[in-house]
This record gives sequence, C-alpha cells and structure tokens, in this order.
Amino acid sequence: MEPLDPARTDAYLRRLGVARPARPTAGSLRELHLGHLRAVPFENLSIHLGEDLVLTRDAVFGKIVTAGRGGICYELNAGFAELLGALGHRVELLQARVYGKDGALGVPYDHLALRVDGRWLADVGFGDHTAYPLDLDEPGEQKDPAGVFLVRPAPDGDGDLEVLHDGVPVYRLETRPRALADFLTGAWWHCTSPESGFTKGPVCSRLTADGGRITLRDHTLITTSADGDRTEEELATEDEVRAAYRTWFGIVLDRLPVPLHPRP
Repeated sequence: MEPLDPARTDAYLRRLGVARPARPTAGSLRELHLGHLRAVPFENLSIHLGEDLVLTRDAVFGKIVTAGRGGICYELNAGFAELLGALGHRVELLQARVYGKDGALGVPYDHLALRVDGRWLADVGFGDHTAYPLDLDEPGEQKDPAGVFLVRPAPDGDGDLEVLHDGVPVYRLETRPRALADFLTGAWWHCTSPESGFTKGPVCSRLTADGGRITLRDHTLITTSADGDRTEEELATEDEVRAAYRTWFGIVLDRLPVPLHPRP
C-alpha cells in the first residue's frame, strides 16, 4: 500500500489528536492505537443511511478524516494501516473469522485486523476490544485496560491464531497477508445480509478518555465506566438522538438511520 502524503498524514493525526512521532516505535504505535479508539467511533450508520461502503484509500480517508465519521472494521483498520504506513511502520492486512455467541465461526473475511512491524496485532475496528496492540511474540496472557488477552495457535494446527478475551475465543486470525480488495465480499455480506448483526440496527461507539465507553444503539445511549458500571438512557425524540450523535461522536446527521433488517 502506498503511504499517505504528508498533508493527509498530518490531517489524520489532527483527527486523532496525536502529535507526529519522531520515528516509528512500539510506544508511538500504542499512542496512535489508543488515540484512534478515542477519536474515531466504530459505527455502522452507512448501512442504515443507504450509503455505499467503498473500500478505497480515498473513500476511507474522506469518511474518517474529511467527514469526521467512523466506520466498521474494513474502513477503520484500512485507514489506520494507511496512517501507520505513512509514519514508517510495516503493515499487513490480515483476515479473521469472528466467533459468534454459539461458538461458531463467521464467514470468511468476517473481520480485518493488522499485523504491524511483523510483531504487533493492531485492531481499531472491533468495538470493545484492546486499548493497545497485542504482542504476537508473547505466548502468555497479556493484560490490557479492556481485560486479559491471549494469542495462541488455533487448535487444529493449520497455522491460524486465536485471539481470546478473558478466556473466551473472540476471533480466528489467518497469518497470510491480504489485499484490501480481498475484503469486498465480506464487507458486502455484512452490509446486506439479514444474518449480519450490522444490518439489524445502527450502533456508534468509542472509547472515552477515562477508559470507559460511550455507545448509541438505536435510541439507547449507553455509558460504561472504566470499572464496568453501566447506565442506559432512552432518548425520546429524533432531536435528542441527533444531538447525542453530535455531542458524543461529532457526527452531524440531517436524518436518522433506519434499520435495514430490524430486529424481530
């Protein structure tokens, strides 16, 4: 992937509120990863606004940086990959299949994650996940503000890796690098299928500066503190919902997203 030009790189860094690192290090990667999670929300609003999800570098940059929006994993991690490449990191796109609540794996190219500098698993597109990159060279448990994570070989020994969060498998990661175009089918499925969780209703979520999380799901505003305390507020009017998008996520909407395939 070609790196972003300097002007676009600076604009992306301003979006994150992070200063340009002097050189690419593990420490600067951690800062960028956390800054992305705090500034750029995970959101599937395009699906419910009738907007196309376009996986090109210009479209992703335009949505995240120019328009001040967020996106789903394909957009967020693709954008982050471009930024990291411009700052001197070596970035590879990896495909993963996400474990459902029933323990079954999702569709191929279910998720896009990043391997950075051959060692770090960066993922700013999985919602409530790690605050910092995981070390792929670490065979033991890794503590993170979001919990305890483990990266281990997949049980069948075919070279895949499993990522566990607090002992529960989250996704299964292939180690072969992929191109962004490889994810088009997975993105199309998630944006159209009634079986996809993304089509059942709008959600917008980001990490807060105090380590908590703010989420707007349909008309419900959910605030989770760093220690896990959770409160929910039902927003009664469309104006209140639009105000919540603007206040908490910096997203200005002239109309509300309508669920593509509403939950029964």
